Order: sequence, then C-alpha cells, then structure tokens
Amino acid sequence: MDRSSAPKGYDIIGDVHGCGFALERLLEKLGYQEEAGVYRHPERKVVFLGDIIDRGPHIREALRLVRAMVEAGEAQMVLGNHEFNALAYFTPSADPERDYLRPHIPRNARQLAETREQFGDTTEEWQDYLDWFLSLPLFLEFENFRVVHACWDAQLIEQHRQRYGEGYINREFLEASANPNSLEGRIKQRLTSGVDLPLPDGMSIVSSDGYERNNFRTKFWAPDAQTYGDLLFQPDPLPPGVAQSRISPEHREQMVTYGPDEPPLFVGHYWLKGHPQPIAPNIACLDYSAVKFGRLVAYRFDGEAQLREEKFVWIYVDP
Repeated sequence: MDRSSAPKGYDIIGDVHGCGFALERLLEKLGYQEEAGVYRHPERKVVFLGDIIDRGPHIREALRLVRAMVEAGEAQMVLGNHEFNALAYFTPSADPERDYLRPHIPRNARQLAETREQFGDTTEEWQDYLDWFLSLPLFLEFENFRVVHACWDAQLIEQHRQRYGEGYINREFLEASANPNSLEGRIKQRLTSGVDLPLPDGMSIVSSDGYERNNFRTKFWAPDAQTYGDLLFQPDPLPPGVAQSRISPEHREQMVTYGPDEPPLFVGHYWLKGHPQPIAPNIACLDYSAVKFGRLVAYRFDGEAQLREEKFVWIYVDP
C-alpha cells in the first residue's frame, strides 16, 4: 500500500492510561507490526482518544509508542483531560495571583503522581512531551466520523473553529483556559471532561478512584431524559433519592445532545465496564477501565453509519 494514500479503515483506541504493554498486544491483535520502532498496518490507521498518561505502570512506554505512530503518520490523537491537565499543571501562569495554570494542590498532584514518578529526573524528556501535547487537537472530524475525548458540543466546537482553527490549541488557548468561565475554559471542560451536573444540597460521592466529587457525569445523547438517573453516565451511583428526582429547568438548559442522524462519534473518558457495545446507534465509548484491569478497547471503523457490536476488539489487561 502507498502510505500517502487514504487508509481503508481506522482503528479507534480508548484510554490507555499507562498500559503500554497492553497497547502493544492490542495493536498486534489488530494486525499492526512494529517496523523501525513504529507500529504499522498495511491498510489501516489508528486514532487515539487521549488519556495516554497517568495511573498505569508503563506510561513512558505508552507515550513513546503513541507519539512514534503519530509522528510517522500511522496514527492521530486527540487530547484527553489528563494530557490537558498535565499541560496546565506544569505551565507557569502570567497571572501574579497563581504560580501555575493548574493549582498545585494535593488532588491535582495525585492525578499526576505515577507519571511524575516514572519520568523521575528526566525533566527534559517530560518537557518535550508537554510541548508535543500542545501540538495536538481537542477534536478531529473525518469525512464520515468524529472523535473527541468526552463530549461533542457542536456550538462550542464551531466557536473554537472560528477562533483557533480545526481543533488545535496554542499557548494563548492554554492560558485562557485557566479561567473556567472563559470560552477556552468552557471548551476545554466540555470536550475533555463532558457535561457534569452538581449534586443537590451540598451532597458528595466518593468515586471508585478515591476522589470525593460534588458532581456527576451525564449522557449527552439523551434528549428525552426525565430524571437524573436517566442522565447518569459513570460507574458510581448517585446518592439515594437523587436518581429519581426530575431534572430541573436550570440543568436541562445545560444538557448537550448528539442527534441520531449525525456521523458516528467515538469518545473515551467514562470508565465503562462489561461487554463493549455502542452506547447509541452512532456513538461508541471506548474507555473500558483498562488500568483497573478491565479491557483496552478498539473499534474497527470502516465507514458504517450505524455502529456494530462485532466491530469492537479488545484485550484484557493483566493485573
């Protein structure tokens, strides 16, 4: 195959989170072979959904593999919230009231703990990856499918295109995103973390990864949802009584929808469990909790308008 020609299909891969050796096994299962340090397929390309870093045991190996494929033209990647948060955490702020764009509080430091430990004193190597993150897009739109880490918000994406172009960010965007009320802050939050709604009356939950949260992740393809339980899209349950409560008018205004006639969309981010399958006829989430000894999942996309369960491919991540 002439590598300058269009691929015959794409393999979209969900959140790796440092499961570098599992990623090698998945690529080999998909028919990719390593040639001169780059995994290649004679007819297909890969799209990574972000969140390559943090949590897992082989973060450097995963980054090295993914970046090599991207720079060789064998893959593309969108930023996940973990890459974006790392960028902000390590970028000094021009605002005299803050040292860095992302505060160095214990919660934020904990998220990056494994990444920092595995890079150790190799600060130049880590900074080189941070610079590379800044070159990656927040979303990708192909001829017949779309990719974003958490949520496709058409209105915010159009505003991003008008100001910054096709998906990409720069230092101006990064600095502006530190203000959560700015356009950049809203784009970053929505596209990399989805739609979160607050829990009522100061309630909180402790998530499966040990964080206390006062909000919950919601579906963005459920326009007919009536209760908060209908909207819930995370492994952690809502507090008793909340799931049965009707969605308030204020929260209904914050809902995002993705219509059934829109192109197939692939996301990660949401820590699913069980047997991989579409979450809507034209939407697939490919995050199946790999780093929690779940599945590292890919979808073999060949242009179909309706996604099919048999097109999911995965490997189990060994403890």
